[in-house]
Amino acid sequence: MEKLEVIVAKLESGDVPLEQAIELFQEGMRLSRICSQKLESVERKIEMLLEEDGQTVKKPFTAALEKGDALE
Repeated sequence: MEKLEVIVAKLESGDVPLEQAIELFQEGMRLSRICSQKLESVERKIEMLLEEDGQTVKKPFTAALEKGDALE
């Protein structure tokens, strides 16, 4: 993630030659895919504990809570 941030900063600065910018962009895209895959893998492993009808219930992780769900 840190390496990706460095690449973005270099590209945003506009101080790199076109060939290097293309290489940095390609490397950034590769790192972005890796980070995305790792995040998806972790999300599949996470379970949320929710309270429903006075009982604690395990539910699979979703990136956004549905309306009416509350973490206790």
